[in-house]
Amino acid sequence: MLRFMRKTLFPLFLFLSFCSNLSAQQKGSEGSFEKSLFESIAHLENRSRRFNLLLNMQGGFDVEGNSPALGAGKNHARFNMRQLRIEAKGDINERFSFRWRQRLNGSKIPGVDNLPASIDVAGLGIKLDKRFSLFVGRQFASFGGFEYDLNPIDVYEFSDMSEYIGCFLTGISLTYQPVSAHQFHFQVLNALNDRFSETYRVQYDPSLRPSKLPLLYTVNWNGCMYGGLLQTRWSASLSSQTSQNKIYYIALGNSVNIGSRFGLFFDLMYSREGLDSKGILSDLISSVSADSSWPVTRYTVKNTEYLSFLSKANVRFASRWNWFVQGMYETASVYKESIVKRKIDAGKYRTALGYLTGIEYYPMSGSNLHFFLTYVGRSYKFDEKRSLSPDYTTNRLSLGFIYQLPMF
Repeated sequence: MLRFMRKTLFPLFLFLSFCSNLSAQQKGSEGSFEKSLFESIAHLENRSRRFNLLLNMQGGFDVEGNSPALGAGKNHARFNMRQLRIEAKGDINERFSFRWRQRLNGSKIPGVDNLPASIDVAGLGIKLDKRFSLFVGRQFASFGGFEYDLNPIDVYEFSDMSEYIGCFLTGISLTYQPVSAHQFHFQVLNALNDRFSETYRVQYDPSLRPSKLPLLYTVNWNGCMYGGLLQTRWSASLSSQTSQNKIYYIALGNSVNIGSRFGLFFDLMYSREGLDSKGILSDLISSVSADSSWPVTRYTVKNTEYLSFLSKANVRFASRWNWFVQGMYETASVYKESIVKRKIDAGKYRTALGYLTGIEYYPMSGSNLHFFLTYVGRSYKFDEKRSLSPDYTTNRLSLGFIYQLPMF
């Protein structure tokens, strides 16, 4: 595996080094605003706030090597465009604004709000006064955590919680900013993008019917204290599934920044679910039949809980170079035994570990364009008494680029 990675990535690493030497000759002050392609062509001096068009990209070359437990053919290399999103936003006037963002490589199937799953954001912003504002339409659920708060193109590997949680939903949000350092969000959104029968496999229990008011309620606090040394992204959420089943979700994100050279964030996320909305435990448990005489049927497990803890440190050791290291610890458990097709015992079923590191190079001042060389490792362990799934690991070495290209 290591020999395969060296042979495959060495030529690309030489190319990256060449780009590094070439772009070091460019001039520009740090923090300047990058011109869009249209501005560069038209020689415009100032960028209009009325309309901005952005292309969000993360692409590269991946070399993947997984444990034998996943079967043959799991070691391979490929070019991969992980993220490709187009975004338009701007101010209509002093009171109204708009934003739209769509994944070009996402699903086009419409959901309950008549919008395809590929649309992240589509809505209208309304500024009520200096402290209050509204946003109406498809939007980000205001969950806490710094990983969740990042632009998706800046994430090399999502935690299980961020990967499987439904975060782009339609509804209304109220923002209250009493002072510049503190901001509060209050949201009421659809609890689901897909229909209840498509989200939960509850055909085994006809008594489980969707809630008459399937909504998600979220309160969020974004804080900035001690001159930016400490920042917070905290949230608490409640979502209705059926008349008896609900989701309780808490996310506590904290960030420490020392100057412009060092940054550290750590997120704690916990979800307690009457019906398993993530699907991780449902796929794991329902794939194992206690009685081989009947075929395995996928179903949704009850009384699940997920816990995620992750931390990431960034070290800007040179003006154009950044090194990062990240760790993740996540568990999936059943907090109360239930009978769904068979008896499901309470306890921890799955533990997932993540370990990431990499180097990023920023060739242009005032631009977020950067090239990266990263390693992503994941390890999954299963309780022997409750699951027949074998433990396994995954590994990925990637060389690529990230760019939010201002097109207009």
